[in-house]
Amino acid sequence: MFTTFFSTSLLCAVALAQDLGVPTTWREFSNNRSLSERISIAQAGINVIDAQLDASTASFSGIGYWQNGNVFSAMANQDYFAKTTVYQSTVVDALNTVYSLYSNADQYGYNDDAMWWATAAYYAYRAYDNTDMLNHAIATWQHVSAYQVTAAQASAGSTPVKNFTLAGTCNNVTMAGGVFWRPTTDDQSINSITTGLSAYLAETTGDTPTYETPAITAAQWIQNQNLNSANIVLDSVNGHDCTRSSSSWLFTYNTGKFVEGLAVLSDVSGDSQWKTLMIDVVAAGTKNAPWQGSDGIITEAASDTSNNDGAGFKAIYIRGLNEAFVRNQDDWDFQVLIHSYIDVQYNALLDLADNNNSYAINWHGPATSYTAWGQLAALDVLVSSISANT
Repeated sequence: MFTTFFSTSLLCAVALAQDLGVPTTWREFSNNRSLSERISIAQAGINVIDAQLDASTASFSGIGYWQNGNVFSAMANQDYFAKTTVYQSTVVDALNTVYSLYSNADQYGYNDDAMWWATAAYYAYRAYDNTDMLNHAIATWQHVSAYQVTAAQASAGSTPVKNFTLAGTCNNVTMAGGVFWRPTTDDQSINSITTGLSAYLAETTGDTPTYETPAITAAQWIQNQNLNSANIVLDSVNGHDCTRSSSSWLFTYNTGKFVEGLAVLSDVSGDSQWKTLMIDVVAAGTKNAPWQGSDGIITEAASDTSNNDGAGFKAIYIRGLNEAFVRNQDDWDFQVLIHSYIDVQYNALLDLADNNNSYAINWHGPATSYTAWGQLAALDVLVSSISANT
């Protein structure tokens, strides 16, 4: 069902050989807080930023458009994992507002912006069984899916949504499955984060041709074109001339989105090689990535003194790891690794970076006064602690 460079048997052997042990140098990789305490701590952190909400625009002072969508994602997931409806009206009203203001939730002409909001809508559907939220997610996916390169387009070297010659292959591998970053006819960038939602929609609808097949080809594109030799997800490739982003552009959210998509696709497709690849990518991201030191605490964006796109990347990474955790209850070693990694971040936030439920962007501390970008980065760690410790 899934084209790859390796045979299934070899992939299974790699998975069996993968070291999932928790490094003993990691700082505080467990906690004994009760479920009710973890839920309360997460709610308190969400409430701090919720107090800054402008309901008329579904936005929070101090962060940008796509980042706002990820706050509502954290709220919806908080309710989903805690089995509550505390933020239901806030989330549903905000998403309805955004979809009324901007067609397909695309304010600035970025497919990934639209997909962040669409994924928030899917989380809201999952948490609240609200079909309007599912319809929002589907509408945006239908819009963005027109910018996914098909096998026929790759073979022909052209796509009707772009005004340049399409590179059908890069490094002798097809570009089919990649999704263009922007819907403008001249933008040539294809990136890793504008993918993933179709696996959730396949799971929900059971529509394989519409959703599962594009999810598979998107994952194949990342595996074949945008995964480095260390199993860290790269950022982008030019769809016209095959030039790629700098090899040093190793951002947590690219790996996080890929892990999340693989976790869902593994369940949807029943294809074991997705889980094998997911395990490899998780092991690389938690143990060998450049975004943490020997203590295991993520350092990405730690020196930021004002908001920028990178401020919220690590939250998305933790969210993806948590989705992999909850979907793989039968794999003890894998669960222990993710649980321990999330707890390292959780304990760092609470011990080193907490100022009365406001969290510094630097998870090593010191604690600082409230900043929207620092709070944004912390939310998914607080939420993930609910499920990753049960």
